Amino acid sequence: MKSRAIVLLSGGLDSATSAAIALEEGYELIALSFRYGQRHSRELSASIDLVKALNISEHFILDVNLSLWGGSALTDDQIAIPTEGVDPSIIAITYVPGRNTVFISLALSLAEAKDAQAIFLGINAVDYSGYPDCRPEYLKAFEQLANLSSKVGLEGRAPRLIAPLLTLSKTDIVKKAIELGIPIEKTWSCYQGGSKPCGLCDSCRIRDKALIEAGYPQLASVYQ
Repeated sequence: MKSRAIVLLSGGLDSATSAAIALEEGYELIALSFRYGQRHSRELSASIDLVKALNISEHFILDVNLSLWGGSALTDDQIAIPTEGVDPSIIAITYVPGRNTVFISLALSLAEAKDAQAIFLGINAVDYSGYPDCRPEYLKAFEQLANLSSKVGLEGRAPRLIAPLLTLSKTDIVKKAIELGIPIEKTWSCYQGGSKPCGLCDSCRIRDKALIEAGYPQLASVYQ
């Protein structure tokens, strides 16, 4: 019998690649996505397309409306999406307070209910916008919480938190996605909605740079 894993699937390139790695390692996957009050539903549509493309049989989409209190350009349409480029000296206004903590907590609940042995995350500590909840020390602390906070943890069976992209560059992530057959054109990383990526937000800039460096400029928004 296959081991089971939960994958947090946003619809972006990183989470799709994380899911494909889990499948390559032989896990039976359950996808978990969130309608968290983000500015657009384009990434959720992408997650549904990816579930079909990757032949994942079970997909949960939960409503957790973090826009009720705002605090981020991704959940508050009164805050402009930054388009001037990544500033590594600050935590970007696109950081959503507590988002990964909320998402992983719900993934732990689902994993325990479904007897899953692992949770796959697409978080990355190299090419990112300074988010505090994308760091190795954050992941390590949450694993300790998983061991303490659940019945399966007390029984020594807490699901592992696996972030296979944690220390990869974005360029290496693109190469891995291509290697695993991810339909990159079906993923969505742009902070804006619309029919095409904006090419100006931090996420688009990081993604486009990686696609060009990896040798796939035709997939970058600047060439679409």
